[in-house]
Amino acid sequence: MNPLLLALLITSLSTSTIITMSSNHWLLAWLSLELNTLSILPIIMKPAHPRATEATTKYFLIQTIAAALILCATTLNVWQTGQWTILHTPNPLTTLFLTMAIALKLGLAPMHLWYPDVLQGSTLPTALIISTWQKIAPLTLLMMMHNHLNTPTLTALGLISALVGGWTGLNQTQVRKIMAFSTISHMGWLMVALSLNQELTTLTMTLYIMMTTTLFFSLMTTTTKTITDMGTAWPSSPTLMAMTMLTLMSLGGLPPLTGFLPKWLIMKELTH
Repeated sequence: MNPLLLALLITSLSTSTIITMSSNHWLLAWLSLELNTLSILPIIMKPAHPRATEATTKYFLIQTIAAALILCATTLNVWQTGQWTILHTPNPLTTLFLTMAIALKLGLAPMHLWYPDVLQGSTLPTALIISTWQKIAPLTLLMMMHNHLNTPTLTALGLISALVGGWTGLNQTQVRKIMAFSTISHMGWLMVALSLNQELTTLTMTLYIMMTTTLFFSLMTTTTKTITDMGTAWPSSPTLMAMTMLTLMSLGGLPPLTGFLPKWLIMKELTH
C-alpha cells in the first residue's frame, strides 16, 4: 500500500476512535464509529486475496448492522427523553439495544461467529489492530453508559463469551483463530469487570492490549501461521520463543505472571 494512503487511513482510524471516546453526543459517537469502520476496511482488503475480500465483507456487514442498531436505539432514546447525551440513556429497552449492538461490534458470544473468520482472513498486523485498537471505542461507550447498564445482561454476555472463547479455542490449529477466541474470552472477562468496577475494567483492558500486542509482534517476527510453525521457530530464535511462551501463559492468566492480576481482582470483586 502507498505509504501516504496508509498514513491517512491510520490517522483516520486513530482520530475516529479518539472522537468516539471524547464525544458526549450519540450522533457524533455513531458518526465516528462509522468513520472507524470505513478507515479499517481498505487495510483489511489490502492483500488482494479472496480470503481478505471475504473478511472485509463480513467485517463491513457486521459493523454496519451494529451501527444501524446503535442509531435506532439512540433515536428511540431521543424520542423518549428528548436528549442526545450518552450519559443520559435511562430507558431499559434502549440500553438493551445499545448493549447488544456494542456486543456485536466487539464480537462477544453468542454474536461472535464473524470474528475468527475476519481475523483468519487478515494479515497479522491487521489482526492486531482489530483485536486491540478496534475494541477501545465500543468499550468506551459502554463505560460512559455504565450507570444505566443492566448487570445481569452484562454478566450473562461475559460468562457465555469466556466459556465459548475458552472451549472453542481448544479445537484450533491456526494461530490467528486461537487469538480470535482468546480475544472473545477476554472480552467476556471485561464485560464481567464492567458490571462490577470501571477502574478494574480499564486495568483489564490495558493489560489485555499490552499482552496481545506483545504476542502478535512475536508472531509477526517469526511469521507464525499455525501451531506447527511455533515448533519449528524454536531453533532459530529460542529467546524470542521463550518470551512468547511466557506471554501466552500470561494471557492465559497463570498466577506469577501479569495476566493473572486482572482475573484475580475480578474474581475477588465477584465474591464480595
